[in-house]
Formats: sequence, structure tokens, C-alpha cells
Amino acid sequence: MKQDNVVVEKSKRFAIRIINLYKYLEDEKYEFVMSKQILRSGTSIGANIREAANAQSKKDFLSKMYISLKETGETQYWLELLVETDFISQKQFDSLHPECEELLKLLTSITKSTCQSIQNSKLEIKN
Repeated sequence: MKQDNVVVEKSKRFAIRIINLYKYLEDEKYEFVMSKQILRSGTSIGANIREAANAQSKKDFLSKMYISLKETGETQYWLELLVETDFISQKQFDSLHPECEELLKLLTSITKSTCQSIQNSKLEIKN
């Protein structure tokens, strides 16, 4: 699925940026709690998308994609906290947040269409 390839690549690029943000927060800002939280959630997005690629079923795929969707929302939260507490600048936030928002939209679309596909499959079995 082409959209899945896009989300795989975008999530990987985003994870790399999050890793670099983590290094900056620890080395330059001496921030150790939120930096670890955003590292965990921001890299988990792509890891779960990769896991979904090897899912055993559509339901398993959907579950992994939902986890990625939730992690994206959590990453947005940490970005908002970091900018609102002046650990990152508005410019840094404005650079990362749109990518996070784009991932959120892609994952929402994928989960909705997968959910519909599962429901349609159930309807076909009943008929």
C-alpha cells in the first residue's frame, strides 16, 4: 500500500529529528525527564508502524497503527510542553510540530480505512 510506505518513511525521518532533539535537550538544556518521554513516544511511532507491516491479521495491523496514532498524540503533547516551558524555541516547535501533525493525519486516515475494511469483511461474511 503506497500510503503505508509514505508513513513508514515519514515516521523514520521524524524519529531521527526526535533523537536529535533529545540530544539537544540533554546536552544543551540539561532537561532529562521530558526529553526521555519525547524520545520514547517519538520513536515509538515508527517502531509500531514497522511492526504493523508484519502483522498477523488486519486486526493486529489496526492495533499497531492505533498505538502509533496514540504515540503521535503523546509526542504532540510533549512538544507543546517543551515550547511552553521554554526548553525549545517557537522556531524549533514550528519546525517539528507540522511533521507530527502530518503523521497524525496519515495515521488517522489509515486506521479509519482499515477499520472500515474490517467492518466490510464482517458484512461480507454475514451475507
